[in-house]
Amino acid sequence: MSRFSRKRKTLLRRLSREVHIPAQLVGLEKVYQPRMARRVSLWLRILMLVGLGLMFLPWTQNFQTEGQLTTLTPGDRPQEVPSTIAGRVVKWHVREGQFVEEGDTLLQLTEVKTEYFDTQLIRRTQLQVEAKESAVDAYINKIKAYDAQIMALESNLPLKLNQARNKLKQTALKVRTDSIAVVAADTNLTVARRQLERAQILFRDGIKPRQELEDKLNKFQEAEAKLIKCKNDLLISQNEYINAQIELNAILNEFNEKISKAESEREAAKSQLYATEAEIAKLQSQLSSYIIRSGFYVITAPQSGYVVRTLKAGIGEIVKEGEAVATIVPASQQQATELYVRPMDLPLVRLGHKVRLWFDGWPALVFSGWPNASYGTYGGIVAAIDYNISPNGKYRVLVKPDPSDHPWPSLLRMGTGAKGIFLLNNVPLWYELWRQFNGFPPDFYTGEGLNAKPAISAGGDAKK
Repeated sequence: MSRFSRKRKTLLRRLSREVHIPAQLVGLEKVYQPRMARRVSLWLRILMLVGLGLMFLPWTQNFQTEGQLTTLTPGDRPQEVPSTIAGRVVKWHVREGQFVEEGDTLLQLTEVKTEYFDTQLIRRTQLQVEAKESAVDAYINKIKAYDAQIMALESNLPLKLNQARNKLKQTALKVRTDSIAVVAADTNLTVARRQLERAQILFRDGIKPRQELEDKLNKFQEAEAKLIKCKNDLLISQNEYINAQIELNAILNEFNEKISKAESEREAAKSQLYATEAEIAKLQSQLSSYIIRSGFYVITAPQSGYVVRTLKAGIGEIVKEGEAVATIVPASQQQATELYVRPMDLPLVRLGHKVRLWFDGWPALVFSGWPNASYGTYGGIVAAIDYNISPNGKYRVLVKPDPSDHPWPSLLRMGTGAKGIFLLNNVPLWYELWRQFNGFPPDFYTGEGLNAKPAISAGGDAKK
């Protein structure tokens, strides 16, 4: 025992005699034990050395997010199977949890609209289409007949016009002939008048006998009658010429009227033809709609998967147009995890970024700064980054499985909760603590010197 300890015990005995310390407080003698102090000091020194050593261990900068399991492509996500038409449920062919192939029948409907109650609706509509097509053929033949009639009129018109023109020329020549005959008769009348006048003079002088005078008088009268007849013939021929002109114009007008009438009737037939063709198109559209609608009475699976929920339970229930009747989860899925990143962390994310994930229901021991020491985490790679903020005030990031890491659990289901760790740079632990205490951002810049460029853009794309 050291000299200091002996002095201490002596001092305590003396103090107990003077102040009458109870016997149960004698334990005060053991309050100060130099051997225990040395041990504590040794352990403190060891812990300080260990802590100092830990300060130089590598630490992976990171930030954590939460999300849930989804799929990378929209076609792999759960989908509701709607009813295209309104109908009444006749029979269900599946049950919940059953696996169905693409095209398998889910349920059968029957019609509820009165305009589709006719069981022979498609056949009767086909008959209407055939009748309208026959009417179209009739109108086409009618148009062809009018075309032939117009062609015949147009071909006969020149002949009739030539005939009328020839007659007009004949009457013109006859007028000319009658005009010459009038001139000749007038000349003969003038000659007969002169001869009659000379015969009268000679008769008064007693040179010519009365008989010769009477002959000259007869010739004069005959010449005058002939002149009147020639003038009458000239008037008749002139009237015939005028009539020939009128007939020529009448023929032209008549043929034009017939051709115009035929063309008008042809155009009317064309109009009826086009109207009938429009009705045929409308009926064919209705027929196609009826045929397509008949195929909607049976609702089939759009893809292979599991029927997880039937939204119409009983037989005889009415289904509205566009109303969902069942939910199918596709059998083959390209799994992905959607994580929601704060706007302040979004610049740290880029396509192809490594992410560590752990899922609800799978035990995991996580050391965020030492991913290699974590247990139960799975690797992921950033596949897509939303450019629009989500309703929760964060940006959605899709993470797909890392092919170089062990595969994700096969029993994962859609909507399973997930947490992610976005791994950044490796730095010493003391640097990370210093950064956290000062509120500095993680190191996401690359390059050397003052000309270093940021590795990540605000939109999440890597800068080259």
